[in-house]
Amino acid sequence: MASNTQVMKRRKLGQLEVSALGLGCMGMSAFYDRTGVTENESIQLIHKAIDLGVDFFDTAEIYGPYTNEELVAKAIKGKRDQVVIATKFAWKIVNGERVGLDGSAKNVKSSCEGSLRRLGIDHIDLFYQHRVDRDVPVEETVGAMAELVKEGKVRFLGLSEAGADRIRRAHAVHPIAAVQSEYSIWERGLEQNIIPTLDELGIGLVPYSPLGRGFLSGSFASKEDLKEGDFRHNDPRFQEEHFAANQKVVDAVKKVAANHDATPAQVALAWCLSRGKNIVPIPGTTKLHRLVQNCGSVDLVLTDDDQRIIDEAGNLKSGNRYNDQMMAFVER
Repeated sequence: MASNTQVMKRRKLGQLEVSALGLGCMGMSAFYDRTGVTENESIQLIHKAIDLGVDFFDTAEIYGPYTNEELVAKAIKGKRDQVVIATKFAWKIVNGERVGLDGSAKNVKSSCEGSLRRLGIDHIDLFYQHRVDRDVPVEETVGAMAELVKEGKVRFLGLSEAGADRIRRAHAVHPIAAVQSEYSIWERGLEQNIIPTLDELGIGLVPYSPLGRGFLSGSFASKEDLKEGDFRHNDPRFQEEHFAANQKVVDAVKKVAANHDATPAQVALAWCLSRGKNIVPIPGTTKLHRLVQNCGSVDLVLTDDDQRIIDEAGNLKSGNRYNDQMMAFVER
């Protein structure tokens, strides 16, 4: 059984120690349907996470844009010594819209200043390049990020959705603590090249969407369950031609969950945690009871038989994780 009263375990991303489970804050401000979710409720949820031993909070300038960092700032006011804050830069933002990538040294520094101001803090614990700008050498980008470390404005550096070669080049400029990418039971594209590279270099992995954007939690009976404006309408895995096949993955997760008196979400998170000691998933939620349940995953131990069932089901997954336009920003 997955406990809801556990003591939160700890893990390391490179040399950065954090709670074994983080909290992705994006959905509190952007992209997902937030009907009925107030700012105060989101702040209370972050406070509850801290009470449960979660200290690793993930945001980005593009979430909103900007409003998610401002929300996190309100939630951590007076609690700075209890939290590890990760945020991300990369996008050119014009009139509230993404208009491309900018990995220039100038944008690295201006983005950092903006995030520090919005978050109301004097340093960022983990500063990621959100997406790779192929027009700017990673050495230039990470070199500028390293200058922020020297200045005391950033503690640790990260990349997101970078390929193995780029990770190596970046790490040669300055140690990379973590790489963030989508990784879950139904999205395992990192296993061939990326994860072995991270293990070799001593870099942590931060899986976003470890619950398959909610699909693996068993929350959806059909695509019609998505509210208008929810960006998952553009996720190929939620489309009618893929939905039935992906539901079989969820059915297998539910089977394992029933054997442990656990929730499907707890199984999906326990699976992620079982893949390596340097892996720290960052599931997002806007519901307190889901947060409590998710934290229970750190004590759930999957058997070899559970792993076999999950692996076989994962092979049934159908559809890419992004549409073609967004996949262009992902290195594999």
